Amino acid sequence: MRRCGLIKNLIFDMGGVLIGYRWKEMLTEDFGVEEDRAFPIGEMLFEDPIWRKFDAGLEPMETVLEHYVELYPEDATVIRRMFYEGERMSVKRERVWDRVRELKNSGYKIYVLSNYSEYLFKKHTKDVTILPIMDGIVVSYVTHSIKPDHAIYRYLLDKYGLKAEECRFFDDNEDNVNAAKELGMEAVLITSEEMLLKELE
Repeated sequence: MRRCGLIKNLIFDMGGVLIGYRWKEMLTEDFGVEEDRAFPIGEMLFEDPIWRKFDAGLEPMETVLEHYVELYPEDATVIRRMFYEGERMSVKRERVWDRVRELKNSGYKIYVLSNYSEYLFKKHTKDVTILPIMDGIVVSYVTHSIKPDHAIYRYLLDKYGLKAEECRFFDDNEDNVNAAKELGMEAVLITSEEMLLKELE
């Protein structure tokens, strides 16, 4: 397979790209939360500043969980389940994984660059069968910096000796995509699994 232009390295975000998320379905279908309550619960968790510290490896899971439970005692049971049963949140994208394997076999180097706490990364990726084929994995809890901070991108480039202009980056967050472009990478905003599969063609 002919590689496009100078691109030699494909860099993937994890959540929303290599795996899907079903946090709303986890709340409503698995935990029985009413739909009009499910979104505010997710919003209060993911938008709280402590979540970024959690992803950056600056706060342990126990501290983060205690913070949420103290702030939202009426939702304490559901919040605890979201953490302790976190593996329910991720969705396999096996068609994407098969395509990534094909690209790896055709000569591309494959990397992961993702914002994740150590606790949830392990829960969400335990069934991600393509991790062993990756040429490199950089996760925010290791670097203590998170996308779109340029530092985590530079960490990946430096660690694996990559040239930005030879990289194509796939992420579901526009700010993260723009940061990659600012550093000289090609970058694609992923809005669905089908869109990602089309891009990988």
